[in-house]
Amino acid sequence: MRPAGAMLLLIGTLLTGAGYGATFLLSMRFRSIGGNEFDTGIALAGGVLGTFAGVTAVRSLAPRIGTARMASLSALGVGIGLAGFSAAIRDSSLEVMAGFLLGLGWGAFYVAAPLALSERTHTANRGTWFLRFGTFQMAGIGGCPALAAYAIHFLHWSVNNALGVIAGLCAIASVLLEIFGRLSPHSPGETKKARWLGDLGAIARTRAVYPILMIALGACVFSGIMTFQMSLVQGTHAQASTFFSLYTLTVVSMRWLLSRLVARVPTETATKMLLVVMVLGIASMFAVPVHVFFQVTAAVLFGTGYGLVYPVMQTQLVNDTEVTHHNAVLTWFVTAYFIGAFGFPTVGGWLLVHSGKGALLTVIAACGVAALLLAFLRDKRRVRALTIKA
Repeated sequence: MRPAGAMLLLIGTLLTGAGYGATFLLSMRFRSIGGNEFDTGIALAGGVLGTFAGVTAVRSLAPRIGTARMASLSALGVGIGLAGFSAAIRDSSLEVMAGFLLGLGWGAFYVAAPLALSERTHTANRGTWFLRFGTFQMAGIGGCPALAAYAIHFLHWSVNNALGVIAGLCAIASVLLEIFGRLSPHSPGETKKARWLGDLGAIARTRAVYPILMIALGACVFSGIMTFQMSLVQGTHAQASTFFSLYTLTVVSMRWLLSRLVARVPTETATKMLLVVMVLGIASMFAVPVHVFFQVTAAVLFGTGYGLVYPVMQTQLVNDTEVTHHNAVLTWFVTAYFIGAFGFPTVGGWLLVHSGKGALLTVIAACGVAALLLAFLRDKRRVRALTIKA
């Protein structure tokens, strides 16, 4: 890939990731206009349907218009969704539609952008490029709410203004990704459609089902901790911006420093170790009211565990399936992630409003422990080859 094109892709990814990271500000937005965390969950529930539509759209449209242009349109969709949340008035139908558009854009981008990168890189250096891609994406997801929280607190921005600015950054990302596609052209016809809905039965009969379930639970943990971070630290000396900043710095630094070490460890061992670290991070959140140090500990542990376990689970997934089913299992892996990421805030918001922080953290911890148990169960299941039915 040309250096100029690569930089456009990475910056576009950073800004689009910032658009998804802005969803962690929505609980503050709803409280500022008289709502609560359950309203946040309801709005994001539309994102679950949106992600299904986004993944399907990539499979049907990318072969016609190209993955780079699909990523560009996806970034624009994220921006339009955020713009819908930037209004200072309550409108349930508008908010659900905004959530749908945000999910549509992010779901499509999450598939299209890696495909665009994969098409333009060779096997020998693809791993390096995906590491860079993932690092920029995570920097946007975690860095955006941190910077926005500082702007709201110190520069006296309103939440709605912050969301509007981030929506504008997504529009810029859309332009950058379109230019990237023009500088690094790739024939749309070379992108193959993949059958994934019909392969679910075959996938469920293999060990690949475990990473899919584990990432869904991990996404529940991630969305619960991040979406409701501002509510979880309310009434304590801790600041949500501190958690977002430390989480982002931890993920970025650990991916650069430990990725090669983790790659040398058997995936079975690495998954269990990282999930244990993630669970310890969740446990630390229970003690945040005691001292702000525990929030710092939680951010570092959670950033290390969750930040590194995603690619390890993805590796397990691919290793547990035949080549002919790789596209299908990867699509289900991403879909399961989005079900947890956009679906859990509905449950979490209801728990926070009706049962309090303790109940929410308990359910989040239960999801983390369940993912860890599934990692052990996976190792007890005999590997079975996927069979293709005529």
